[in-house]
Amino acid sequence: MSAAAHPVHSSAEPAKPAEGLEPVTPGAFATQVNKKQGGEGKPNKKEKKDKKGGNASGPLELNPPPEFFAERIRIYDKYKAEYEEFVAKQERVEITVTLPDGKQIEGKAWETTPLEIARGISPGLADKVIIAKVNNQELWDLTRPLEASCDLKLLDFDSSDNNYEARQVFWHSSAHVLGEACERRYDGCCLGYGPPLEEGGFFYDMSLAGGRTISQDDYKGIEDVCKITVKEKQPFERLELPKEILLEMFKYNKYKQHYINDKVPDGTRTTVYKCGPLIDLCLGPHVPHTGRIKSLAVTKNSSSYFLGDAKNDTFQRVYGMSFPDNDRMKEYKKYLEEAAKRDHRKIGKDQELFVFNDISPGSAFFLPHGMRIYNTLMNFIKAEYFKRGFSEVGSPNMFNSKLWETSGHWQNYSEDMFKLKVDEDTFAMKPMNCPGHCVIFDSRERSYKELPLRYAEFGVLHRNEASGALSGLTRVRRFVQDDAHIFCTPDQVESELYGAFEFLDAVYKPFGFTYKVGLSTRNPKKWMGDLALWDKAEATLREVLEKKVPGKWHVNEEDAAFYGPKLDFQLTDALKRNWQCGTIQLDFNLPERFNLKYHSAEQSSDNTPGAQFSRPVMIHRAILGSLERFIAIITESSGGKWPFWLSPRQVVVIPVAKPYADYAQQVAKRFQEAGLYAEVDLSDNTLNKKIRNGQTAQWNFIMVVGQDEMDAQAVNIRNRDDEVQGREETVKLDVAVEKLIALKETKAAVSKL
Repeated sequence: MSAAAHPVHSSAEPAKPAEGLEPVTPGAFATQVNKKQGGEGKPNKKEKKDKKGGNASGPLELNPPPEFFAERIRIYDKYKAEYEEFVAKQERVEITVTLPDGKQIEGKAWETTPLEIARGISPGLADKVIIAKVNNQELWDLTRPLEASCDLKLLDFDSSDNNYEARQVFWHSSAHVLGEACERRYDGCCLGYGPPLEEGGFFYDMSLAGGRTISQDDYKGIEDVCKITVKEKQPFERLELPKEILLEMFKYNKYKQHYINDKVPDGTRTTVYKCGPLIDLCLGPHVPHTGRIKSLAVTKNSSSYFLGDAKNDTFQRVYGMSFPDNDRMKEYKKYLEEAAKRDHRKIGKDQELFVFNDISPGSAFFLPHGMRIYNTLMNFIKAEYFKRGFSEVGSPNMFNSKLWETSGHWQNYSEDMFKLKVDEDTFAMKPMNCPGHCVIFDSRERSYKELPLRYAEFGVLHRNEASGALSGLTRVRRFVQDDAHIFCTPDQVESELYGAFEFLDAVYKPFGFTYKVGLSTRNPKKWMGDLALWDKAEATLREVLEKKVPGKWHVNEEDAAFYGPKLDFQLTDALKRNWQCGTIQLDFNLPERFNLKYHSAEQSSDNTPGAQFSRPVMIHRAILGSLERFIAIITESSGGKWPFWLSPRQVVVIPVAKPYADYAQQVAKRFQEAGLYAEVDLSDNTLNKKIRNGQTAQWNFIMVVGQDEMDAQAVNIRNRDDEVQGREETVKLDVAVEKLIALKETKAAVSKL
């Protein structure tokens, strides 16, 4: 069986233009053109509705079904019969299956299945389990016979193994149900790429006949066909096929043909999975049958491109979410409602933090209150830098392409860079800081006595993200990273990694974030350098993970950047969503490419030039990631109720009447001089209206002043975070200033005086 990456499983590899594919009409954009047409060129209402997809009144499924259904099944049935004949000939030797609790169950090779073992333990377990795991390595279909003695785990939807990998299987199977529904419902449906999503749910990309597009009017029809598929309890069947047979089976679908030619080497085999009339190119594994997917909803749609490249055909992308019971779907829909309220784009607009404009797509315009948050975060990290021996540096925003050729980025990343001609040379805006820091390290000779050197930079970076991928602050073209690079000796690597973990903990703690760690390993198709150095880097990272977070990390196979293995830190926010932010990456390759060296402590009798020098190890390290994205995350996690230390609106002073306006301004000035964000509400609104406005705007403290407060040089404080809202407390002004300064320094999530 081919071990080549399959489109359903590989999203890390950058897209390349597809070859030999005829263009199709970009339906998503044709719809926009139609809206602008007028006069004789304007389509009638019925034609327009058909184009967009809202034929809810039409038949639920195509009748007759697509011709390729029968041909696809004919080929499948022929080779399925050959496979069953092969299985029947296999010797049924006795095997021993060992469960996690040590219990051993006897079975027969090529006959006993994980599902039979689950049923023997408990019928309830058999109904609940999603997938099996053999020898703690390979996920295994529940209905697939075991071939030898093994250790066996039975995973259900709530099994936390390897970052809830059973859920990815469940959502992957759901993508097949969605794909089947679209093939059964839409004329000329050619399926492309249909993966599960790490954050939950799934999607399927497809092209439809005549440039037809999907709209919200289509959701119910798709869901109704999915319900039929679920009700039929169609078994998921696995079958290995040779490449030449796969090309014959999928001759109707040029996208699957491309995947087969690109991913499956000549003379090898890979797998397909069948459920009902759908047969799909897929490595699997899957749930036993479609009936396990008891609740499925179409959640949104968009347009995309084949292989993610705008040079290729336009796809319709349909997203979905599914669960093994209806109660979870109800909870999920409540979660969506809450997430919509917390959308950082909405809060950013309501609180006047940032805006976007088409004159610079993917680049945020930060407003005064937004810059308060931005600068507070930056100063927080800078203070930690000072404590931990980091030195800030600055490097240019634009470099000659020769630098990127040396670093290897030009060969691997140039399509994602903004390039420009300067005189006769090609330059590019920097998408990362690391090559510039290598230049700084190499600006003079270095000694082992100087190491480790820890360079940090809040550099402005630019990446040419596809316009369709841009999304608020979470996916931008212009951003700033809390980027640092550590140059150290091989013996210092382990201690620097521990220091990086401590740095991460110190930064994430004030936000209440927990995290999971993923180790990304070498992609055999996309790497550079020496294999032994890669292996050494991965081994070092595994060792530190086992010591620092034993049992709380997982492996992201073949997901490393091309220049070294890395650790990715996934934060969990208040809505239990995961966000990838922090990164620690070992790099033995950039120092080699830039010929970085330092005077070694070891004296050598060798007079060969360079014998007294050693190569440093480089560690890439980011904690917040991009400041823009991190601000989006904490905006949604807090729901815009900013903790006092980070808040752009800390104190609002409200005079009860105009005669007390001067005192209110004096109070605000005292807080401002203490380094706090304080303003005075001098509007003509009533006192109650001013207080309500202060609460709506999420001011942490509302301070009301009148005659009594002025006489006593005091303030009447209302705390947004009080458990009993509306409670008031009169405090001397000097005491209030001291208390708020102390509160700010604690970086507490909840403001308590």
